[in-house]
Amino acid sequence: MSIPNIITLGRIILVPVIVWAIVSSQMEIAFAIFVIAGVSDAVDGFLAKRFNMSSELGALLDPLADKALLVSIFVALGIWGAVPRWLVILVVSRDIMIVTAVIVSWLFDKPIPMKPLMVSKLNTVAQVAFAALVLASLGFNFQPAPYDVILMGFVTVFTLVSVSLYLVEWVRHMSTIEAR
Repeated sequence: MSIPNIITLGRIILVPVIVWAIVSSQMEIAFAIFVIAGVSDAVDGFLAKRFNMSSELGALLDPLADKALLVSIFVALGIWGAVPRWLVILVVSRDIMIVTAVIVSWLFDKPIPMKPLMVSKLNTVAQVAFAALVLASLGFNFQPAPYDVILMGFVTVFTLVSVSLYLVEWVRHMSTIEAR
């Protein structure tokens, strides 16, 4: 258990705390925890790369922590009414489709290599920026327009493009399975 993995586990532990803060209308706390989670993500990545502390566990935990945090925030903000439900459904459905595709690949004994696409990285940046803007605007009582609409547009486009590209790649990968 390396220091970056401990930091990542700490980020996972923050997920229910940030959800509690959102559903309790403690948006300043939710925003502060989100910032702490973001800083911890940067720190664990830096430590893993700079001090050669990368591990297989970390390679699995880090994206899991990121997804758990973002999906939980989007769902909580959707329930709270701060994010349109269609966007929550889009964001969550993308992740469910990708995870389902990976599981099906494993079940067919044809695991697909996990390599993030550039558009997925842009999607994550857009999701983080949008969630941060929404949490900050709710916590500090300011109007985020027009930036919220712009970021929502980026999240929508990047989510649709990334899930499409992943599914095309998955279909290509799975089409090489021979009939028995």
